[in-house]
Amino acid sequence: MKILLVVATEHEIIEDKFNGCNILITGMGMVNTSIQITKELMQNKYDLVINMGVAGSFSEDYIVGDVVEVVEDNFSELGFENGNDFEQFSDFVIKYNVKAKTNLKKVKGITVNTAHGNEHSIAEIVNRLNPDVESMEGASIFKVCNEFAVPCIQIRAISNNVEKRNKENWNMPLAIQNLNNQVEKIIKRL
Repeated sequence: MKILLVVATEHEIIEDKFNGCNILITGMGMVNTSIQITKELMQNKYDLVINMGVAGSFSEDYIVGDVVEVVEDNFSELGFENGNDFEQFSDFVIKYNVKAKTNLKKVKGITVNTAHGNEHSIAEIVNRLNPDVESMEGASIFKVCNEFAVPCIQIRAISNNVEKRNKENWNMPLAIQNLNNQVEKIIKRL
């Protein structure tokens, strides 16, 4: 099976664990990710794309260090204002597109250009979409993989709670270690 691992930054992957897999480091954000994954899929064929990275959690059900599978992702900022309401374009909610599921907890994600850190905007997005997690790349990878008809899964480790920015509450080393261990297990089961 030819697998492509997609991460935003080199810090999110322990490359030694994944000999035999191709690794694509896209850079942070939707634009970088869309460009890099599109270029890669135009040049190479894969049986599976695994998007792996860290995420912030909106839910008390998921704590720092937990690893989850995002099965629905949403470009939460693509839409239009209609008076005081925000209306979203429906084709920017992207669903899971691979048959083989993991044993991880299934969550709903949003993909953002600006990570939430303001109590008002956090309350607004929770009220509007009720996401479990947020990342800056996930929906882009789902969207491109769907367009290329390449199966894709998104695995995220919780590095922080979505709250007013407080890096003292983050644990990136734990999240990254747990993320890589889980993705390694997933690949071994394939």
